[in-house]
Amino acid sequence: MLSKLTDSTIPKFHEKTRDEKLKVLESFSDLSEEDIKILKSEGGISFDQANNMVENAIGIMSYPLGIATNFKINGKDYLIPMVIEEPSVIAAASKAAKIARKHGGFTMEADNSYSIGQIQVVEVDVKFGTSKIMEKSEEIIILANSKSKTLSKMGKGAKTISCKEVITESGPMLVVEILIDVGDAMGANVTNTMCESVASLIEKITGGRVILKILSNYSTKRLVKGNAIFDKEELGGEDIVNNIIWAYEFAANDPYRAVTHNKGIMNGIIAVANSTGQDTRAIEAAAHAYASRHGKYTSLTKWKKNNDGNLVGEIEVPMSVGIVGGIINIHPMIKTCVKILGVKSARELSCIMGAAGLAQNLSALRALSSEGIQKGHMKLHAQNIAVSAGVPPEKISYVIAEMTREGNISVTRAKEILENL
Repeated sequence: MLSKLTDSTIPKFHEKTRDEKLKVLESFSDLSEEDIKILKSEGGISFDQANNMVENAIGIMSYPLGIATNFKINGKDYLIPMVIEEPSVIAAASKAAKIARKHGGFTMEADNSYSIGQIQVVEVDVKFGTSKIMEKSEEIIILANSKSKTLSKMGKGAKTISCKEVITESGPMLVVEILIDVGDAMGANVTNTMCESVASLIEKITGGRVILKILSNYSTKRLVKGNAIFDKEELGGEDIVNNIIWAYEFAANDPYRAVTHNKGIMNGIIAVANSTGQDTRAIEAAAHAYASRHGKYTSLTKWKKNNDGNLVGEIEVPMSVGIVGGIINIHPMIKTCVKILGVKSARELSCIMGAAGLAQNLSALRALSSEGIQKGHMKLHAQNIAVSAGVPPEKISYVIAEMTREGNISVTRAKEILENL
């Protein structure tokens, strides 16, 4: 076994065989023989396990699991598992992380894991109902916390109550919001349970009628934010830095560009979310809502030059994630990926995902601002094209090289090259 690795800059990691890569992970993350066995399994679960997870199960669909190297976040090195089908994402994130290391890597911070629960009250005098709810807020909090002894023992659980009026075509409604510290869980189930448990009490207090009682996935009390410095020489010089800032300004001021810009950020974030069993739909929905918080859809990142002319990237995005509960407790591959990361809290995982998003955004902007996005992307995409064309494994490298040299990457061309061979 290799001596214990602590540095995530693994030279030529992409050139290693699968077994060699697994040896690196075994050392870096103290993986067991069982962990390695799970990583070698095709998907990590049996059909029986899948059948217990979802209704009407008929099979298992697998996605590629790769490792992003070079990440240093808040002074700690990470090898980051990423699950994604798109070529170039893992390589691009690793490259950006390597550039960031020169100036200390990524500096990230995450809010406490506060979830927001909402109780909708209709047919109510909103002003009267609000005053009564605030008078009885402590009683509501006690009742909510009675539904989770675990959180209460940890000093977490429901913390505050607030009210707001929402004007609709059907009339005004009162929305009662509960702020809940859910600890290291994503928190959807406990939030929904607490909301449902206090619904009858809220009806009694307000004289209104409760309809919805559910969490909000717009997790604005659960932000992750941070920054990194990317050396101008490593990026390719002052002109590239200036071009990246121009590209960012485009995204900051045009929603058509901003959507694609933010999609690139989410490439990094969601790839990590996939590997660690997070609710990717909730993360995506919150991020895009947050990008529109000022009335116009804009960039989730900011880019500028510092006094040394180096590029500084910043990110701020809602991040509702957990490391306990749900699929994390039952999916062997996800449990192993969390072990690879070595995270000890949901906040630490948030910081990793935020850094991955910032890294991916840098790489996309750098490519767009220089040779264009397709050069590197299509080179990696060529392998998928060759496989689709039926090229046998021993001839794939030659066909890829020919297509890349010609700048003609297509199934038709791959077949032609194969026929000529």
